Amino acid sequence: METSPSETEEKTPSNKETAEIKYLLFRLITSTLNKVKPILNLREGVDQENAINGIIKDIDFKGYNVYILICSIFIASIGLNVNSTAVVIGAMLISPLMGPILGIGLSVGTNDFTLLKRSLRSLGIAAGVALLTSTIYFLLTPLKDEQSELLARTTPTLLDAFIALFGGFAGIIAGSRKEKTNVVPGVAIATALMPPLCTAGYGLAIGNFSYFFGAFYLFLLNSIFISISTFIVVKYLGFPVKSFVNPDTEKKVKRYIYTFVVVVLIPSGFIFWNVIKQSYFKNRVNQFLIENAKFEGAEIINQKINYNDSLSTIELFVMGNMVPVEVEKNLNVRLKSYGLENTMVKIFQAKDNTSEIAGKLSQQVKSGILEDIYKKNSEIIEEKNQYIIELENKLFKYEKDTIPFKTLRKEVEIQYSEIEKFGFGFSYEVKKDFNQVDTIPTFLATWQEGYDEDERLKQQKRLSRWLETRLKLDTVRVIGFKLFLR
Repeated sequence: METSPSETEEKTPSNKETAEIKYLLFRLITSTLNKVKPILNLREGVDQENAINGIIKDIDFKGYNVYILICSIFIASIGLNVNSTAVVIGAMLISPLMGPILGIGLSVGTNDFTLLKRSLRSLGIAAGVALLTSTIYFLLTPLKDEQSELLARTTPTLLDAFIALFGGFAGIIAGSRKEKTNVVPGVAIATALMPPLCTAGYGLAIGNFSYFFGAFYLFLLNSIFISISTFIVVKYLGFPVKSFVNPDTEKKVKRYIYTFVVVVLIPSGFIFWNVIKQSYFKNRVNQFLIENAKFEGAEIINQKINYNDSLSTIELFVMGNMVPVEVEKNLNVRLKSYGLENTMVKIFQAKDNTSEIAGKLSQQVKSGILEDIYKKNSEIIEEKNQYIIELENKLFKYEKDTIPFKTLRKEVEIQYSEIEKFGFGFSYEVKKDFNQVDTIPTFLATWQEGYDEDERLKQQKRLSRWLETRLKLDTVRVIGFKLFLR
C-alpha cells in the first residue's frame, strides 16, 4: 500500500522539531558536564609547594634512609625465599624507593635539571644497595629453592606496566593534596618495586642472568611508568617551572632534559611494545591449548610457554597414555591458524611416565607441582585441624556438663552425716528480660529431722563452696530440706 504525501510529512520531523531536539540534547549534555565537573576537579585542594617539598625531602639516599632500605631488602628477600606474601608486603611498606622515582617525574615536569641529576643519582645508589644486599643474602642463605613469589618477578607483563602507570598517578595525586592520606604506602605495594630488585639479586647469586635481566627489566619498567605518570600530573596541575636569568642557560637545560626524555622514552616504548607482544602471544597460546590440547587417556600436568622473536616454544608435560607423534605434528600444523607461525609445540612424556619426564621437567615446573601439592595438603590439614578443634570444644562442653554423681554421693555421705538424701540436677534460670537463659548445677540436700536450723544453713553454705571447688564450677546452687516424719 502506498503512503500518501500527507502521512509522510506527519512521520518525518520538521526542521523546527529537529532543532529543538538538538537544543534539548545540548542542554542535557551541558547540564550533566556542569554537575560532573566539580566532582572530577583534580586541581581543587592542590598544595604545590608542600607537594614539591615532600618529594624533594624523600629523594636523597643517605644516613638512615640507606639502613631502612637495607632492612627492607633483607625482609623482602626472606619473604621471597620462604614464599610469604605477607612478609614481602611488609617490606614494601617500609621501602623508601618511591622518593627518587617521583623526583625524576617532578624534575622533568618542572625543567629542573639539577633535581633530575640528584634523583637519578639517588635511584642509582638505591638500586645498587638493594642489589648488593639481596645478592649477599641469597649467597648466604641455605634455602636455594625457586619459590613462586620469586619466579613471578622474572618476567614483566602488560599488567605490570599498567599497574605502575596508574599507581604513579595515584601516588602523585595523593601527594599533591593539602590533606595527606595513606595512599603512598599502598602505591608502594601495588607497584612492587622491591621484589624485582631482590629477584635480580637472586639471579646474580645463583648465576642465572636471565632471572637477573628479567627482574631488573621489570624494576626499570615500573620506575619509568611511575615517572611518566608523575610528569603528566605535574604538567596538568601546572606546577611552577624553574626559570633562569640567562636565556642561553635555560635553552641548554631544556635541551638536556628533552634529550633525557627521548633517551628514556624510546627504549621504554620498545619495552612496552615487547610486553604487549608477549601478552598477546600468551593469550593466543592459551586459546590454542584450551581448544586443541586434549589427549585421550593422558593429562597435561604442567606447561611452559617460552616467547622469542625468532622461535617460541610451547612445552607440554604429559602423564598417562602415550601421545602419538602424529598428534604432536598435527598440533604444530594448527598453530598457524592461531597466528602462531614462529612457534613450536613440544610434548614431553616418558614411556614409563616417571624417570624421563622427571629429568625433562625444569626446576620452575617442579616447584609449581610441589607448590600445588603443598597447597592441597595444607588445605586438607587445615580442614582436619578445624574439625579436631570442634570435637575438642564439644568434648570439653560434655565433660563440663557431666557431674561424677556416684563419687560425690559417697564423699557427701562421709563428710555430711546429717544429710539423709542427696540429689542432683540442672536448673534453668531466665533473666528478667527473658533474653538470656542460664544453666545452673543444682544439688538437693534433705537434712535429718530436728537438725538445728542455724547449723543447717551454715553447713549448707559450706557444702556449696566445697562443691564449687570440687567440681571446678563458678556457681553451684544447694537447696536444703528438713526431713519430717509422717
